[in-house]
Amino acid sequence: MNERSQKLLQIRPEIPSAKILPNMSNDERFQNETLRPIIKLQNDLLLASFQNYIVKGKNSFYTLNIENRLNYITNAIQKDIKFRNSLKGMVIGQFTLEEYETYIKNSSALNKRMMNMVIKRLQDQIQCFEKEVLV
Repeated sequence: MNERSQKLLQIRPEIPSAKILPNMSNDERFQNETLRPIIKLQNDLLLASFQNYIVKGKNSFYTLNIENRLNYITNAIQKDIKFRNSLKGMVIGQFTLEEYETYIKNSSALNKRMMNMVIKRLQDQIQCFEKEVLV
């Protein structure tokens, strides 16, 4: 393992709830060992990126009710390929070389897991996207 890989692993948060069990599939193991910590590490960047996406979308997000806002997040990530690729890059850029080699063996399924996790994370923090009220 090279110095870059060691440093990347050192800065990742530990997630005690992300269990690694012997009977897990390789994809589930990769999700819990690699994707979860990286997505948690990149949380602020993911939030800022979606906030920028809202602004570039002419703030139409703010005219929606809560259910439609949740759908807006899902649709933005699933249907806007440029935005989705940008988010993937934020996560993949934090892979070690070894993790990247694992990722490319099954990138399609892992991308699906990755984007579902990002969608869930943004939806769970939807209050971060409220317009600030000026007093």
